[in-house]
Amino acid sequence: MVTPIEQYILDHISPEAGVLKELDRATHLKILQPRMLSGHLQGELLKMLVEIINPKRVLELGTFTGYSAVCMARGLGEGAHLHTIEIDDELESIATEFIEKAGVRDKVVQYFGSALDVVPRICDEPFDVIFIDADKREYTAYYQMIMSCGAVRKGTIILADNVLWNGKVVEEVSANDLYTQGVLNFNKMVVEDCRVEKIILPLRDGLSIIRVK
Repeated sequence: MVTPIEQYILDHISPEAGVLKELDRATHLKILQPRMLSGHLQGELLKMLVEIINPKRVLELGTFTGYSAVCMARGLGEGAHLHTIEIDDELESIATEFIEKAGVRDKVVQYFGSALDVVPRICDEPFDVIFIDADKREYTAYYQMIMSCGAVRKGTIILADNVLWNGKVVEEVSANDLYTQGVLNFNKMVVEDCRVEKIILPLRDGLSIIRVK
């Protein structure tokens, strides 16, 4: 359900591309948890950040149905590539379909499997931008991995989605709520890490922007 202020924002930003509208609809029709889709507002921010940073190598942990991948790929310059990883191979067909429909097939490299297994194999060169939007229980493991395996350099921008986790980060957390605990542990790890600068934007479900010093 979109609030009036959210609708106002959507009415006053760049319009959503037709292929992204189609992908949004397809996700809501075919996928059990469509809320995991980045959506128009965050997608526009990701695209704009990529255009501003002008990266050569972008890494995404958690392709889902490909919305954020398409958005970031549309912002890439000549010769740049997005490497995106998804553990759920049932999402492969819809993500691949819309990456092709969006005309960014040549800019996107897809991997299927656990990011913890895939990333160490592809970080022979550091990434300029990294977007974390995968299993919240593994956020600290993802962060530790990318900070230690050669995936980052000075100036690398790390974006992490869902860091406010529907407001649960300020509520009492039950011992068996591993998702909220994962987000809390990640936020604590980042804020205590002197190797990075960090800020949290209250956009959608909370977006961390982290810069490696």
